[in-house]
Amino acid sequence: MKRLFWVGVGAAAGVYVSRRIAETRQQLTPQGLGANLADGLRELGAGLGAFGAEVRAGMQDREQELTELVEKRTGGHVPTYGEAVRDDSGRAPGAGR
Repeated sequence: MKRLFWVGVGAAAGVYVSRRIAETRQQLTPQGLGANLADGLRELGAGLGAFGAEVRAGMQDREQELTELVEKRTGGHVPTYGEAVRDDSGRAPGAGR
C-alpha cells in the first residue's frame, strides 16, 4: 500500500512539473513574451488611470476645503474658476470679439 501511495505521489509530481515546464516554454516564445508585455502595459494603464482619478478627487476635496476656509474667514463668496474667467457678458475672455 505504501508503494502504491508513493507511485501516485510521483506521478502527480511528474504531471505537475511537466505542465509547469510547458507553461514556461510557452511564456518564453515571442508570442508569450508579447502577451506578457501587453498584460503588463494594460495593468500599468489601469493603475495610472486610477491614480489620476484619485489625484483629481483629492484636488477637488482640497479645493473645497480651502474655499470654505476663505469664505469663513472673509465672509464673502469665493468664485469658482469658471466664474472667475468669465467677463460681465457671461462669455469667456476673447470669445466672439
